Amino acid sequence: MNLFDLAGTAGTADQAAAVGALCSRKACRADAEWQLLWNNPKIHTPERRKIWLACGDHREWLEDYLQTRGLWKDTVALDVSGRVS
Repeated sequence: MNLFDLAGTAGTADQAAAVGALCSRKACRADAEWQLLWNNPKIHTPERRKIWLACGDHREWLEDYLQTRGLWKDTVALDVSGRVS
């Protein structure tokens, strides 16, 4: 049994998560359009990727924040399935 079916939503859990995905910028409630992949080399293995979500208005600000600290790795579009494209 799928809890999303009980709620009347169609699709997978990944799709439902992507639909409700919000920008990671403080106080921003806009829908996310981008995934900013990053890691902290002091505490994470090189292959590990953490993800921040960004709306179109905050993508550049969040990228700059991560790049300034040497944490940014990549930015990719957030597709409707919630997977890295």
